[in-house]
Amino acid sequence: MINDKVTTHIWDRFVREGVMDRSRISKRISESWFRCQQAGVNPSAAECKTILAGDLLIQQQEKNAALIDIAIPYMQKICGIIEGSGSIVLLSDSSGCVLELEGDPETLQMAKKSNIVRGVRWTEDVGTNAVATALCTGEALLVNGTEHYSSAYHHCCCAAAPIYDGGGTLIGILNVTSPVHRFHHYTFGLVVSIAYNIEQQCKIAEQNDEIELLQHSIGRIQSGGLVAVCTNKQEVVLTSNELQFSVPPHSRLKVDDILQEGYKELYRTPISSANHGRIIGYSVYFAVGHQQFTVEKQRRTGFIFRGESGSSKAFSRTLREMELVAPTDTTVFLNGETGTGKEVIARAIHENSLRKDAPFIAVNCGAIAPQLMEAELFGYVEGAFTGAKRNGHKGKFEQANGGTLFLDEIGEISPAVQVALLRVLQEREITPVGGDKVIPLNFRLITATHQDLRELVRKKAFREDLYFRLFVYSITIPPLRDRREDIPHLVSYICKNNRWSIQLTVDQMQTMMRYHWPGNIRELVNVLERLSVLSRGENLSGLDIRSLFGNASDCGENPDFAESPNRDPAALNYQKRVQKDQIIWALEQTGGNVSKSAKLLALPRSTFYRRLRTFKLDQL
Repeated sequence: MINDKVTTHIWDRFVREGVMDRSRISKRISESWFRCQQAGVNPSAAECKTILAGDLLIQQQEKNAALIDIAIPYMQKICGIIEGSGSIVLLSDSSGCVLELEGDPETLQMAKKSNIVRGVRWTEDVGTNAVATALCTGEALLVNGTEHYSSAYHHCCCAAAPIYDGGGTLIGILNVTSPVHRFHHYTFGLVVSIAYNIEQQCKIAEQNDEIELLQHSIGRIQSGGLVAVCTNKQEVVLTSNELQFSVPPHSRLKVDDILQEGYKELYRTPISSANHGRIIGYSVYFAVGHQQFTVEKQRRTGFIFRGESGSSKAFSRTLREMELVAPTDTTVFLNGETGTGKEVIARAIHENSLRKDAPFIAVNCGAIAPQLMEAELFGYVEGAFTGAKRNGHKGKFEQANGGTLFLDEIGEISPAVQVALLRVLQEREITPVGGDKVIPLNFRLITATHQDLRELVRKKAFREDLYFRLFVYSITIPPLRDRREDIPHLVSYICKNNRWSIQLTVDQMQTMMRYHWPGNIRELVNVLERLSVLSRGENLSGLDIRSLFGNASDCGENPDFAESPNRDPAALNYQKRVQKDQIIWALEQTGGNVSKSAKLLALPRSTFYRRLRTFKLDQL
């Protein structure tokens, strides 16, 4: 039981004289009292009069069905804890409308006399109360006895806590109302804790719905046309290529944003969940409006990216940085893990620059032997060294003259080449190996690496003066694990470009989105290629695709089948069967050639041999 912090005398003095004893009342309660007083709320006869009933109440409950389904088991759990206290548990939506009530029959019957029923709307029109005031403040709140502005509720003690969705929007209030003399001190903490649990479950459900929606989306946009798939909040999760190229990238694009680009909505069809049957989104079909091709639109969509941009905030930021630097001649430094598409980014910058009609020359510095690097970059004249071509060779610098030179894995070049490169950047001219003729240069330089160049500088493995020449405008390319929401987009794009017909289940797509992807987009392409091979004439719906990943431990599976006492034997056996079938299939495809089989499954030969022994296939 909690003693009243505000006596009837203090409440009476405020409602009669407007005098507030702030030392005896919390700030949130005092603010609510003043709001009620200014709104002219009757402190003696306030009563909830706005009640939704019939079809209106059903519509409101259907609108909040996901929240209700998650909250009811928790509300029943609270009832079990506080059973016999004469309390009721209620759930309201963001407008204060009571969606559900839980409590023993006698208590609910008594509450009905005070209009505490499903459909009643709790606002501060009936004075300070936990539900309405929590909605106003967005905070958990305890309103005890005479802290209620209306004397009709002075016999109650109410504890309320807000519930937020994944986007930070308040979607409901959980409240427990008890008689003042039977309110337990732990109830407020219980309500806050349970509201948080409901909130987390809502976020998980929302994420699962979005993953399922993305899975449904792939087939819907592949048919072509101006199509977008959006959530119930009108947030676009996927667009067709035709629409994507004319709508600016945005991490949280909404249907209204597309309409503002000059399109008009023709119609939409709902998409229902296979798990719970509720609508999780819509396919929206557009047509070109009369005002589409404005000067502003041409400016905003002038940047062309031929890859798949997706919808993630991380990659949208990268695209924006590319768009800003492309029209300039600034030296660009790309930093990103292996397989993130650094050459695609470099080529996009070139294709959107003033040099787009000139050559784009890409060089992988890590793939050229150090002793050949100078001749490869600077070229050479006839007779420069033993084995030189008869007419000499034009180097990469000269090949890129007028255009863009992209040096990938710049951290791999030797100290001697670093000195030569620094001189070229300073003088903008070269002399081919073995020659004496100076060739002036005019090119743009883009470099890239997966290494930390600053660390190489610190270790004296890379020249600091060259580092500052290269590190003018830096763009960080996010790894695939930081743009997981783009995976369905990328799967669709890769399959379409390669004409692979792959149908993934919701569980398989969720597995792909949970995987760590150490090899990034390159690894994703490899996995999809393996799936395209396995899918020929077969249904892959039962395939555990974790067995196709290059590093299965990154999604919770051990690729080498190490026995563990905590591991589910059935799951382990299923994975073994899948990988055994894969190895048998690969051996059949390659006529028993182990090296080719390992390559086909993208496995190291040592791992392939180990699995042969594990499954006793080396005895065949």
